[in-house]
Amino acid sequence: MYPPSVSDRTNRDRRRKGRRREHSRDDLTIDQLARKTGMTVRNIRAHQSRGLVPPPEVRGRTGYYGPDHVARIELIRELQGEGFNLEAIRRLVEDAAGSSAEVLRFARAVREPFEDETPEIVEADELAEQWGEDTDLLERAVALGLVIPLGDGRFEVVSPRLAEAGRELAALGLPPGTSLDVVERLRSHAEGVAQTFVELFVEQVWKPFEAAGAPPERWPEIAEAIERLRPLAADALLAVFQMAMSDAVEDAFGREVGRLRAG
Repeated sequence: MYPPSVSDRTNRDRRRKGRRREHSRDDLTIDQLARKTGMTVRNIRAHQSRGLVPPPEVRGRTGYYGPDHVARIELIRELQGEGFNLEAIRRLVEDAAGSSAEVLRFARAVREPFEDETPEIVEADELAEQWGEDTDLLERAVALGLVIPLGDGRFEVVSPRLAEAGRELAALGLPPGTSLDVVERLRSHAEGVAQTFVELFVEQVWKPFEAAGAPPERWPEIAEAIERLRPLAADALLAVFQMAMSDAVEDAFGREVGRLRAG
């Protein structure tokens, strides 16, 4: 075995220096990390103490941060924007073994609204055409979540389909208060149905996953399950409602026609 030649040692040293230079391009001090992510140094340190951000690589007396730290801070900010508090974020990141993409996919699936409508912005006079001048009716609509005041005489109609159904009921001669009574009763029943599906997911999907130690490789499966729950719940509810409506109409009008014949 011959000792390496001078040229061999030179080439090896060049490769090492090249690797060091390549490695250092992405290295950031905590001040540089703060500037890059728009987060204060104080908050970065606080996130580290909570276990949300992994510690830096310490060389000498300086800690260096890399692309993974940048990605983690961006994930934290996005999850906060989705409405998650820091403790919930910590648990999500910890359970997903740091898989930012899967954590974000799950968080978005959880927070994604089930509504498939685009709300409409209307003026006060447009609402008056439907609800009249009775402010109590408008207050009930707001309390039921049908209408959201935006200020300056403008309102957001959350479900244009439901608003159109109210107009159709009014065209049949039903007063606006009766329409709100119907919506209130439907909302009560719908909350029970929604709770049934949520409990189904928690008991049959989430708890077994949690009991298994929340293995990182199963996070895509969990996110997919909650994404599939959305159309499944809507389709199942519509199918059951149509069956129930057919039975109810047949029973009710069967009795009414019987009375007419008896009379």
